[in-house]
Amino acid sequence: MATSDKRGVVGGKLGFEIDGVDAGWIMSVEGGIAASEVVTEKIAGDSLAKKHIANVKYDDIKVACGAGMSKVFWEWIESSLNLKYTRKNGAVIGCDFNYKEVSRMNFHNALITEVGFPALDAASKDAAKLTLAFAPEYTRYVAKPGGAPKAAIKRAQHNWSPANFKINASGLDTALSRCNKVEALSIKQKVTENAVGELRDYEKEPASMEIPNLVVTVAESHADEFYNWHEDFVIKGNCHEGNEKTFAIQYLDHARKNVLMELELQRCGIFKLTPDKLEAGAEAIRRVKCEMYCEEIRIKGNKFWA
Repeated sequence: MATSDKRGVVGGKLGFEIDGVDAGWIMSVEGGIAASEVVTEKIAGDSLAKKHIANVKYDDIKVACGAGMSKVFWEWIESSLNLKYTRKNGAVIGCDFNYKEVSRMNFHNALITEVGFPALDAASKDAAKLTLAFAPEYTRYVAKPGGAPKAAIKRAQHNWSPANFKINASGLDTALSRCNKVEALSIKQKVTENAVGELRDYEKEPASMEIPNLVVTVAESHADEFYNWHEDFVIKGNCHEGNEKTFAIQYLDHARKNVLMELELQRCGIFKLTPDKLEAGAEAIRRVKCEMYCEEIRIKGNKFWA
């Protein structure tokens, strides 16, 4: 019996385009589905309720990727963090193992709603990945685009590992030299819909931005600088702007010599110190979790796309 060349399970590559420009290969994608709410209307004298759908809505699209994304991808993220909101058109492209396009989801007028930087751990063996969520005004699926094989993209790939990092701040150099963990940073941008007339696809506008807390873990034996800052800032109440600090998180290459990207966290203030639980006879290194609020995050010196 002749077998069909159509397979129910398809593996391959996921491409990402922004404004018609290749943005690189991504690891995963979800969302972008069009849906509507069901409205139920009770009519007097009728035992059956009337139902109809309301306006169409589109789920946020969420992608995960590594360090091998192009300049246009990183510039979109940097402009959003700098409050220079830019709407982008683009597509998520499904390709087979021969890089032939087999499906496409086009999105239009999308605004970034979340940027997630990975948690850092000096003992980690995994590859780091960045997550990006964006809200499109509308999406359209092309099930069988029938395009020619997509050329494999050759771009310098960096070994982005959560174990290769450095963090510093003025007055905390000794403590941060013994930092072994930095929790994940998820920057969220709220988006509102501008409902106009009878339009089914509403225009979306950026609203407020939510900046996460910075949480680091350091060895208690070297945490005196954090304890002194906490004593002055929290207990004594000297929590004015002059006592806030600026942190820099540097993502390093495999040799830990070159900085691939730097995040600058501005106007940070400590509000909590949590030492490890005390246990009699424990031989593990005792550590302290330090939590700071942050007002602004910026990307500096990005070499991922250079």
